[in-house]
Amino acid sequence: MNYETARKFLIDQTITTDDSQDALLRRMQQGKPPVPGQITSLLLALKVVFEGLKDASTIDKDLAYALYQLTIKTQMLFAAGRKVGVDWPPLLREDLMRISLATESIFSGNWQSLH
Repeated sequence: MNYETARKFLIDQTITTDDSQDALLRRMQQGKPPVPGQITSLLLALKVVFEGLKDASTIDKDLAYALYQLTIKTQMLFAAGRKVGVDWPPLLREDLMRISLATESIFSGNWQSLH
């Protein structure tokens, strides 16, 4: 995966139109878990974007907004889903934390991991 592909993939995961049935945000809004391999692909894309931007001093607005949504909105949707009884996959909370740390890494320029 190259930088442009990773960037597009991350942005596409935040689209919530009818055309984006498998986008992470769309699935979580519907109380559905990620599709198999989706989180792994997200984490890989985040790592590729990190590598592509680690020496950059700016980040484009569309990517920054997607990173915000993948970090904040997914956490909010997870919490809201739990309140109404959604049975999320057991590791989803940790996966969302990994996404948050990867996003933080992109903004800080230093890769961080959960453990």
